[in-house]
Amino acid sequence: MMESEGEGEWVWVRRPTEAEAMGWAGEEAAQPLKLRFLEPAKHWTDAAPIGNGRLGAMVWGGVPTETLQLNDDTLWTGVPGNYTNPDAPTVLSKVRKLVDDGKYAEASLAAFDLSGHPSDVYQPLGTMNLEFGDSHVAYSNYQRELDLTTATAKVTYSLGDVEFTREHFSSNPHQVLVTKISANKSGSLSFIVSLDSKLHHQSSADGVNRIIMEGSCPGRRIAPKGNLFENNKGIQFSAVLDLKIGGNDSNVQVLEDMKLKVEGSDWAVLLLAASSSFEGPFINPSDSEKDPKSASLDTLNAIQKISFSQLFTHHVEDYQSLFHCVTLQLSKGSNSGGRTTVPLSQSYDSSILGTTCSLNNMEKVNTSNPSYSDQLTEEVLISTAERVKSFKVDEDPSLVELLFHYGRYLLISCSRPGTQIANLQGIWSKDIEPAWDAAPHLNINLQMNYWPSLSCNLSECQEPLFDYIASLAINGAKTAKVNYEASGWVAHQVSDIWAKTSPDRGDPVWALWPMGGAWLCTHLWEHYTFSMDKVFLENTAYPLLEGCASFLLDWLIEGRGGYLETNPSTSPEHSFIAPDSKTASVSYSSTMDMAIIREVFSEFISSAEILGRVESKLVKQIKKAIPRLPPTKIARDGTIMEWAQNFEDPEVHHRHISHLFGLFPGHTITMEKTPDLCKAAANSLYKRGDVGPGWSTTWKMSCWARLREAEHAYKLIKQLINLVDPDHESDFEGGVYSNLFTAHPPFQIDANFGFSAAIAEMLIQSTEQDLYLLPALPRAKWGEGCVKGLKARGNVTVSISWKEGELHEAHFLSKNQNLVRKLHYKGSVVTMNLCCGSVYTFNRFLRCVKKQAI
Repeated sequence: MMESEGEGEWVWVRRPTEAEAMGWAGEEAAQPLKLRFLEPAKHWTDAAPIGNGRLGAMVWGGVPTETLQLNDDTLWTGVPGNYTNPDAPTVLSKVRKLVDDGKYAEASLAAFDLSGHPSDVYQPLGTMNLEFGDSHVAYSNYQRELDLTTATAKVTYSLGDVEFTREHFSSNPHQVLVTKISANKSGSLSFIVSLDSKLHHQSSADGVNRIIMEGSCPGRRIAPKGNLFENNKGIQFSAVLDLKIGGNDSNVQVLEDMKLKVEGSDWAVLLLAASSSFEGPFINPSDSEKDPKSASLDTLNAIQKISFSQLFTHHVEDYQSLFHCVTLQLSKGSNSGGRTTVPLSQSYDSSILGTTCSLNNMEKVNTSNPSYSDQLTEEVLISTAERVKSFKVDEDPSLVELLFHYGRYLLISCSRPGTQIANLQGIWSKDIEPAWDAAPHLNINLQMNYWPSLSCNLSECQEPLFDYIASLAINGAKTAKVNYEASGWVAHQVSDIWAKTSPDRGDPVWALWPMGGAWLCTHLWEHYTFSMDKVFLENTAYPLLEGCASFLLDWLIEGRGGYLETNPSTSPEHSFIAPDSKTASVSYSSTMDMAIIREVFSEFISSAEILGRVESKLVKQIKKAIPRLPPTKIARDGTIMEWAQNFEDPEVHHRHISHLFGLFPGHTITMEKTPDLCKAAANSLYKRGDVGPGWSTTWKMSCWARLREAEHAYKLIKQLINLVDPDHESDFEGGVYSNLFTAHPPFQIDANFGFSAAIAEMLIQSTEQDLYLLPALPRAKWGEGCVKGLKARGNVTVSISWKEGELHEAHFLSKNQNLVRKLHYKGSVVTMNLCCGSVYTFNRFLRCVKKQAI
């Protein structure tokens, strides 16, 4: 039993930060950051996702029967692999000769022999099933919500005069999934709970308050129509469910040796812990010494004396220390009858610019006090799906706020220090064979997953990516040496939990792309420029950049016109019409290849300069190589050339915009330094068109933001906020589901993250010398607003407010060093000197009007 969890209990809730307390002073109150559903989920994409970085669940919210679909981020098919091909050098020579001879179609065909094996596949953990019986069929007053401020899913409904409540969250501090079920009438709660899985498993009750499920993942990819259970020598797993109940006449009994039946309870708390035998990408599961069952039991035993309210308090404190670092409020402006802003604070505390919140900022509230509920804003119960449908008409700015914060919520929930990287679906997947294996794809999707981590003030959520890059570098060194006879390390287009670095299986149009690791390496330098963490640069970033740069230098060969070139080369997933009218994908020196290489080389040299290593042989070689890289070229039609030659494009509306890497997320195409290339980039975006998958839409949003084209960036916001019908997915390009998951379709999580990053890019942009305020603000749509806690390069925390479409004031805080930056707004430029530890306030004329130490 657990101490009373009943009505009137005192719980700790965090005192609102200043960013929250300074709301909108208008007739319309701010919408709460909640996803709302007025019925149980009918499809998986109607369910509400929760997660602690590692352990996730999708809450369906059914009434007679409830399903929590479960995921553990370490459950994958397979074992560590051999990612080399000793025959590749011979094939590589053949392909290069065909490219040199202009036989691009033949080279594309020959390059099939450079392909490798497919990635392994992400697997679901299972389901927690709750059966409430036929008595719960005739329910009323149903509500389901996902509260982004507390990372909690909640279901409420009534049966006659009895109100039932279910609360769900996934605790990072205690590494358990927590469910509390309660009723407002004593003895009214009865249900059956069980665990199940699509994987090979067995489940059994251990006494009257525990269920233990043990199973295994397939030791290799499942062949089409293959028998899953004949292939169970992979990662082993366990899930253990603990049950606690309250009530004078409550009791529990075991059914069928695997289910627990609760009768006559007042409340019940279900705690689920899960673990696997995965110990890293280089250890075969058969050699693992980790016991998943014991690990799960240890997790539960450690919290036996912790109450639900204590678990919840620690969960909220941990989550909000990240989530509340940034606030965003948008309004159409007072003339449109929307919300109005108030100025940013005149005084500063620890939360002013998004620093970590703590229990010291909490106050006690008696939740049984009637006046407590009166303090809350009255909410009209409209489902999130209906809000999405009406966005085309009302263009509600608060829905943009919600989607912005949802991306931040999802990143916190699926990527935390010590977890695996966020895969193609974050951590949420229901299928044995998910779309594209839910594998991390390195030609845009994995990178986009982490775009909001820096600008949106979630830096620690990026740590799993750095761990992953380090693993790729180990396997990638073998691939580089054997496949390409090169130094350093390489990774290609798709990978998995085993840090696969060899090419994918199949067509070279996607499989033959050795730039995946290089693109990932740009995140290392970006992390440094945002954090200014020299220890990270020296110990983590530099060795990985050095290995990547070494491979790229070897991969470059003498080419046409005295330039260095990459051969073979592709533009991810896109083909061209060769001069002989044949369709091909393999040529030389694609624009994206050169843009990524130029970026990595520049970042490696900058790192060496900071660390005092400019005299190294590799640095000198790269400095000589940079001027010999082919420049980005403009085609006859005024667009950026995607390939080294002006090939005909058979699919002008292709989903990828790889040739615009230099514009975003790269830095080699800028409004200030390369205006002609920016004009060509805009022409390329017009030519590609706006329609595309969710991730393509949000990538284009950021590109238009970089071009300072606010209206076009906003147009793509409207395009993305389009409700997808799960029964007719093929009719849609992009869009969002009722739970705001973004669609390719089907579901891919990357656009959720890309959206948050794009909104930040519209409000603030920075380089290592410059900071731009409201560079792509759609003034007619968001006439008034306020954003607090965004990050700029140099570890500068930025807060901005605007009125009637114009800057009102801005605050800047440099956390750990004195900085000089050029501050830009609408063509005006001033030099800004920031002293460490002080907040500087600038007015709309870019004049510093206040400095205050904190």
